[in-house]
Amino acid sequence: MSRVVVDSIPIAPQLAADVDSLRSLVEKDLRRARKHLSPETLAHGPRAIHEARNKGDYGHRHHHDDGSGSGSAPAPASGKAVTVDDATVTYMMSCTIGGSEYNLLIDTGNSNTWCGADKKFKPDSTCENTRDSVNVSYGSGSFSGTEYTGTVILGGKDSSMKIENQSFAVATQAQGFGGGMDGILGNIQSGIGPVDLTSTTVHGISSIPTVTDNLFKQGLIKTECIGISYSPTQTNGNMANGELMFGGVDQDKITGDVTYVPITSTSPACKYWGIDQEITYGPSNKMILKQTAGIVGECTTLIMISDDAFQAYQEATGATMDKTTGLLKLSSEKFEELESLNFKIGNTIFELTPNAQVWPRALNSALGGDADSVYSVFASMGQISGIGLDFINGFTWLQRFYTVYDVSNERVGIANTPNTNAETN
Repeated sequence: MSRVVVDSIPIAPQLAADVDSLRSLVEKDLRRARKHLSPETLAHGPRAIHEARNKGDYGHRHHHDDGSGSGSAPAPASGKAVTVDDATVTYMMSCTIGGSEYNLLIDTGNSNTWCGADKKFKPDSTCENTRDSVNVSYGSGSFSGTEYTGTVILGGKDSSMKIENQSFAVATQAQGFGGGMDGILGNIQSGIGPVDLTSTTVHGISSIPTVTDNLFKQGLIKTECIGISYSPTQTNGNMANGELMFGGVDQDKITGDVTYVPITSTSPACKYWGIDQEITYGPSNKMILKQTAGIVGECTTLIMISDDAFQAYQEATGATMDKTTGLLKLSSEKFEELESLNFKIGNTIFELTPNAQVWPRALNSALGGDADSVYSVFASMGQISGIGLDFINGFTWLQRFYTVYDVSNERVGIANTPNTNAETN
């Protein structure tokens, strides 16, 4: 793919604000993983996007009147709430909505973009109150409010990524947010997002085009893809160490070529950004997980693998289970002996180095762990392989590789970066 010249937008990592959230890291990731296995969970991958577009009904509004003659929204309870859990490690983006700047969490598993949790919303002349109610519940928070349309600028007011008539919600009530988190930038990877998800959270609308869809329709990007660059998180601060590239690949962020693979045909992974991959350990290529289907994305912080693969990894590394953190723990001797993991994706081997397999030791205390101990970033999905979704390459994996989510061609791209071999943890 040739590079499309568009703005690259910096993003900053932020750990969960409450200690209990980090100390239940494995539990929360497991809950998120299991949700993707549920038949009730709605698809939000590129295939679902194209199917929604073929129906020809996304973005249709069904106006209603609450009888008051005012601009107030109907009771949020009139919409059906959808539960989506929050990730323990998230990334923030500065966005201008209605003329004011907000720090929004990037969430690829939720279609709703909204603001007003920490900083009060002040509409400008571009904003229109639709009087449609919004009601969304997350794993450790929720919000309800009203849907608006207006101008949204990704990356702040000086960015060229200015979207007209973008749908967003304004919170009248929000729980589990604050502390500089003003809301969420929803489902940037999925173009228009899962149609049924938006229809059950926003009363009166069949579905809502998301920011990527509108960027494409308004001619701001030439192709519907997003290149994402992350870096290993070392501190709990608001330092920008990630980047979103809408409409192309930032060649300055990668080393070598991008390997593209099609969305897997295996269900349920095919409903999301699912690919096929194989995992082996060390130069002897000890089998950890035979080629199978799973997800590449930020839906978990840890790297989740099927239980049989997890046991094989524990045996190969000599790690022991730590009851305090719920993570595998490596002694100093075992860490010195740790070998790389080989992720075979397409015809390319991507090496996850020993350093990339462990939690940042500077953040051990946030987990409730010992400052000098070494903890693995792998966790079990709680079931054996062969169920159609046997791994999730979560944040800790994505921080070592560049990922491209290509809606138009229904494929995922992976490339090495300077962080692939970094000794930061």
